[in-house]
Amino acid sequence: LFPTTIATEQQSAVLVKRLLAVSVSCITYMRGLFPESSYGTRYLDDLCLKILREDKNCLGSLQIVKWIQGCFDALERQYVSFFFLFFNGTVTELYQFKFKYKKDVPQMDIISNQMNFVNGVCSEDIKQASRLLIRKLYLLMQNLGPLPNDITLTMKLLYYNDVTPQDYQPPGFKEDESPGDLLFDGDPVNLRVGSVSTGFHLMKVRVTTEKKRIETIDSNLIQKNGPTEISHQGLDCDEEEEEGSTKISCLNLAFSQEEVTGPAKKRKVSEPEKLLLEGRK
Repeated sequence: LFPTTIATEQQSAVLVKRLLAVSVSCITYMRGLFPESSYGTRYLDDLCLKILREDKNCLGSLQIVKWIQGCFDALERQYVSFFFLFFNGTVTELYQFKFKYKKDVPQMDIISNQMNFVNGVCSEDIKQASRLLIRKLYLLMQNLGPLPNDITLTMKLLYYNDVTPQDYQPPGFKEDESPGDLLFDGDPVNLRVGSVSTGFHLMKVRVTTEKKRIETIDSNLIQKNGPTEISHQGLDCDEEEEEGSTKISCLNLAFSQEEVTGPAKKRKVSEPEKLLLEGRK
């Protein structure tokens, strides 16, 4: 499921893309969006994973796969900073993936006890952190209450403005036509899932959902007194975590109403060209 070693930027990119694909597959499967035929089965140790595949009998799953592939393009170019997955209309559940990149990382390969190290980061530690992140996400999904029946999944991509061409759009995406704030319905609770750092890439995951959907959740995951308004331009996460850490850390989801790209510069946002053609299974 994951690369045997993570010693190069290319191997790191493969890991991050697979983590994203597995995470989105987990969310759509556990939230009951598509039929069983839209998923293949893979195993991560003793954990059975359901991975989205191109199911010609389910146009919705086909579209999600194309969206993920579009995000892959932005990841490979190191343009995308945030990937938001949420249910359309008034937002009642939101999944946030944040990406960071390190350029010109000095490399050092040391073979010790059959483990590969780059920049002081052990490949086995990175893979273990990845396993823990997926397990934690699955555990969270198992403890969330049901969604309404009349929901449609959509997503948005945010970019690093200083490196992203203004006219760039990933395959399957267009310029966001409604770049204002996302208004959250109900009483939101912020759930801290975790992060994985490879030395080349950093991916952080957080979930915001309605308080009434939480059944049995570890209190360490919850950030109380969450916001009801989510700003595209100002959404950012807590930076208390050490960038080089390969361990899963519980982080707060912090919302700022100031633009992180500066007051005079609007952050570039993309949305899918088409919404899902069908709703839940």
